[in-house]
Amino acid sequence: MIFITAKFRVRPEHADRWPEIAADFTRATRAEPGCLWFDWSRSVDEPSEYVLVEAFRDDEAGAAHVQSAHFKAAQQTLPPHLAETPRIVNANVPQDDWSLLGEMAVPGQE
Repeated sequence: MIFITAKFRVRPEHADRWPEIAADFTRATRAEPGCLWFDWSRSVDEPSEYVLVEAFRDDEAGAAHVQSAHFKAAQQTLPPHLAETPRIVNANVPQDDWSLLGEMAVPGQE
């Protein structure tokens, strides 16, 4: 799978509304057949920073995502709300779901 984590520094005046601002893009991406997950989180230390954790089935699904109409629309509609260019980590990972964090295993969970 392609595993991507991106940090978005949103302009402070738009930070509280970011989930609403990105809602159409989020909804459309989650509906893509090759999208495994597409989840936003807000930083507890920096209220204007959102972290996006996303995964796509394979290179083909990743390519379809960046070529989609909703991705192209997001390239136009999201940047005016950002304080800087998002930062990204993008890696191919040889798995297709989350693994358990064994070092913090919950007793009784297999």
